[in-house]
Amino acid sequence: MEDSDADVEHGAPVWTVFGDLMSGLLGAFVLVLVGVMAVQMELTSHLQDEVKKRQLEEQRRMSLEKALAIPLASGRITLNNGRIGISGQVLFALNSDQLQPEGRQLLNSLVTPLRAYLTARDELLMVSGFTDDKPVRGGPFADNWELSAQRALTVTRTLIEEGMPSSMVFAAAFGSEQPVRANTDDAARAQNRRVEMAPVPKTANAKPPHHE
Repeated sequence: MEDSDADVEHGAPVWTVFGDLMSGLLGAFVLVLVGVMAVQMELTSHLQDEVKKRQLEEQRRMSLEKALAIPLASGRITLNNGRIGISGQVLFALNSDQLQPEGRQLLNSLVTPLRAYLTARDELLMVSGFTDDKPVRGGPFADNWELSAQRALTVTRTLIEEGMPSSMVFAAAFGSEQPVRANTDDAARAQNRRVEMAPVPKTANAKPPHHE
């Protein structure tokens, strides 16, 4: 009888240790499970945000295509990732910033649909000038940067003259940077001499600074 009681006394600590071990393992498992669930929720939220972003981009692209359906159908402009492209030769003679009659007519046709699109989305229109890689020699321009800047300004001012609110449009110059094709021949260089227009979101930086 005394031996049996001794066995019980010696066995009790073992079960206590085992119980503590199981409690610890259960706690660790719960922590891991909570961590996994948190990661899954974060991934799900990220995927939902990404899907929503792509849906909004697709809606934006379709809205822009609809607004510019007529000039797109005529082949006078291109639309790629939200950037409206116009060949430089449609707008300007080589190394010139003087707008050609055909170019003014084209810009005039773009004002109404672009203005409606920008107003509906509360966006701005960035007009960007690009050139090929051949250095500008002679003439009024110091380099390709200046030529691309003047062409962007000419297009911007023409859009305003044709009815685009000046608060909705601004100009940018890229010179020979960001070609659409490598400047290996005349055909490629002709494609790189272009003006692009792209709707962009309004930001605090786009607003004029406030002076006291």
